Parts: sequence; C-alpha cells; structure tokens
Amino acid sequence: MNLPTISNILANPLSSSDPDPVIQLMGVSVRYRVPRERLGTFKEYMIRWVQRRVLYDEFLALKDVNLEVRRGEVFGLVGSNGAGKSTLLKVVARILRPTLGRVIVNGKVAPLLELGAGFHPELTGRENIYLYGALLGFDRSEMDRKYEQIVDFAELHQFIDAPLRTYSSGMTARLGFSVATANEPGILIVDEILSVGDEAFQQKSSAKIREFKEKGTTILMVSHNSSAIQANCQRAAWLDHGIIRGIGTPDEVLKEYRENRVVERAV
Repeated sequence: MNLPTISNILANPLSSSDPDPVIQLMGVSVRYRVPRERLGTFKEYMIRWVQRRVLYDEFLALKDVNLEVRRGEVFGLVGSNGAGKSTLLKVVARILRPTLGRVIVNGKVAPLLELGAGFHPELTGRENIYLYGALLGFDRSEMDRKYEQIVDFAELHQFIDAPLRTYSSGMTARLGFSVATANEPGILIVDEILSVGDEAFQQKSSAKIREFKEKGTTILMVSHNSSAIQANCQRAAWLDHGIIRGIGTPDEVLKEYRENRVVERAV
C-alpha cells in the first residue's frame, strides 16, 4: 500500500470516517528565529540589540502539518534528528504555540518530554514532587493522595528528603516519570523516555506505558527504536525537515523512511 503523499494529506487533512479524534493539527507551522552570531553574554546581546546589529536567520521546524490521532490510539512519530518530532510534541502539549495553524486537543495531557525539567535542584525530592505536580496541573490534595504511590514507584524512600542536586540522573528520571504518570491521563506524550535510566527502570517504565495502553489512553510517542514503534503503535507518521512525508501502519512508514535514508546516503 502506498503511503499518502504530502499533497494528499493537505487535500484531506481530517477524515470524517476516523472515529473520535482527540488530537488534531491543521496547517500547523512553527518558525524559529536564531541569531546568526553566537553572543557570549546577555550584555553583549543587549548592546547589539540596541544598536540594531542582531541579525537572525529563520527556519520552519514544522511546515503546514496536518495530523489527527484517534481516541485510544498509540501513534508513533519517526524521523531523523532535527526533523521536528520534539517540536510537534511540544505543540500538542501546549508548551509551544504554533506560528500558524490550529491545534485541538481533547483531554488532559501528561507530557513525558524532559523528565525532571520542572524540578529545582535545591529542593528535596518530596518538595519537588509537589512542585512538579503543580506544573502538571494537579492540586495539593491530588498530590497528597498520590504521594506514597509516587515514591514507591520511584523507589526513593531513602532519599526523598535529600536535595535533588544529590540525586543521580537516573534517580531524577525515576522521580520525574513517577510524578508524570501518577494520575491516569487521557493523552500521554512520550519523547524517548523509555531509554532513560538503568535497565530495571526501563522495563518498569515500559510496563507502565503498556498499562496505559491497555486502559485506552491515547499515546503519541517518538522513538528512534523501530522495534518499539512496531510493537506499540497502530499507526505512525514520518516527519522529514518539518514536513509529514507519509502516514500509515508502522511497517509501511518505517519501510519508506529507511528507503529514503538509503537513497540520501547514496547521493
């Protein structure tokens, strides 16, 4: 079966035959502005800015993306580094606002992007649980009810009252994952987190993702591990330089993606 071309996708971005979409991206573009010169300090930047000598290059991380993910579906994103996968996830998670286009998300989102990104190194593990929970939209009473479950899953009882700066990266990842998955979300956004931490934690986090999948949680995931995409996803999309090149089954999409990489290396 041939994958839909970008012209097909743009011509019919949302199919009425698809049941109950919970994520819809319509004509979404994200433009970044990057200074042409590397400015070492904020003072240097402000001087250049006042003098109107700061020059920018602009590039589109996402280009007119049309995509929908159905309720209860596990949907994968594949593509090379810099293809725009993480940018797309951040748009869905409402971390980034698109430059153009419209994003509709129906349901509570739990983004597993950069585990522990909302933590403060000088606060204890206990304090960071409540801080990170607040950033994810949970009130204190919810976090009180989930506290023991979070610490149990992270296996950090012995260190929970130590400052986070004393934690290893693996311990921080375990705590971040535990907080983000403590409440069952309607939509789970996963960006390469299954490769974080030691082998035991990877197995434990993979089992948690499978549990969400079995309960009907909609999952949007990015992984460079093709086996993970094939094992977990019903559909996938290939993103290339901000453009969706194809949507289909994981086998179809990965086949096209690999063939394209072979051609690029041969050129």
